[in-house]
Amino acid sequence: MATINIRRDVADPFYRYKMEKIQSKIEGKGNGIKTVIPNLTSVAQSLARPPNYVIKYFGFELGAQTNKDPKDDRWIINGAHESAKLQDYLDGFISKFVLCKKCKNPETEVHIKDGRILLDCKACGQRSEADPRLKLSGFILKDQKPGKGKKDKATKKAERKARKDGENGNENGNGNSPGDSNSDGADENGDDDGDGSDDELTRRINAEAKEIENVEPKEIEWSVDTSEAAVKARAKDLPDDLKRALVLEGEDDEEGGDSVYDTLADWISAQAKEQGSVSDVDNIEIYKKAQELGIEKKHRTLTVLAQTLFDDKMVKEIEERAPLLKKLITSERHQKALLGGTERFLGITKPNLIPQTSVILIQYYQEDLITEEVAKAWCTKASKKFVDLSTSKKIRIAAKRFVEWLDEAEEESSDEEE
Repeated sequence: MATINIRRDVADPFYRYKMEKIQSKIEGKGNGIKTVIPNLTSVAQSLARPPNYVIKYFGFELGAQTNKDPKDDRWIINGAHESAKLQDYLDGFISKFVLCKKCKNPETEVHIKDGRILLDCKACGQRSEADPRLKLSGFILKDQKPGKGKKDKATKKAERKARKDGENGNENGNGNSPGDSNSDGADENGDDDGDGSDDELTRRINAEAKEIENVEPKEIEWSVDTSEAAVKARAKDLPDDLKRALVLEGEDDEEGGDSVYDTLADWISAQAKEQGSVSDVDNIEIYKKAQELGIEKKHRTLTVLAQTLFDDKMVKEIEERAPLLKKLITSERHQKALLGGTERFLGITKPNLIPQTSVILIQYYQEDLITEEVAKAWCTKASKKFVDLSTSKKIRIAAKRFVEWLDEAEEESSDEEE
């Protein structure tokens, strides 16, 4: 099947966001004439949108009746409509409900919040709003079932499974196309509970997270010298296999020179110094640099970023960096690399943040950067892979409240389901 650029105004043949051309098949005669779109589901998947959004948009624009949820995948618009005309209308849908308003990238996800339709761009991190005056906006809000504010654990698990299935079935190999973001589809199918209990649980969990954040360091009994001299001394005392500041030795190192990972870390450090703060270094520029070095798909890139993107305000900075990290994390190995880099950052560079380990992990979890399974496995076993064993144990002790938080949320969800 021939494909075209999702943005038809882009003539570049190497533009990586593709979709099938809309097909139309006119059936019937007279008052019973109708148009069937046999490949609507495929086109909608390329746009990471439910097909009923697309068919309803056509119906509103054409002033024609449509079906909403056909069991046989026969998407129908009343009347005769040529594929070329439908393709033109699809451009309007893409512009209004798919493209990021800032970077014009189609790699966005739809989130409903406070009666607003937000497009969360996974390329640049911009969150823009769809025009609420459009007829389709009203349909999307009405189609959204109640009780879907924050996602409960069951919904988040369903979405992660859908994303994982999408990655396993992705044939284009780049791992970054809009079709990989299945959160919208999972959202549509994972919302059986509509009694508002999800919101109550979420509020309780968030309140407990804030309590964890406000824990005084004295509650965790250890003392760590955070002076620059002490940090350097700790790094010097590490075993030989841990003396590299950022990455473990590996096949990507160049003999007799710095690795590409060191190059990325040095570049971020230089940018932070030039711009005054690491928080001012742009997500897109960091991703472009990783692409330039050919490591945007490597798991070790996450180990580097965990140690170079944050400072003392790490807890508050995670949300800002989540779009970049989420784009780079495509497997459990990437998640473990992120946690390993975080462990080294806390253990060597910022030991004063060790008491905040649980809050950091909660932020990672709520931003869908780590799964419950990976997080729990990491929290239950100290390791000398990234820091010395005693420091690793201290970090695991500080992560204990996070594990309890997960277990409490699990129990709450189970009670509500019963």
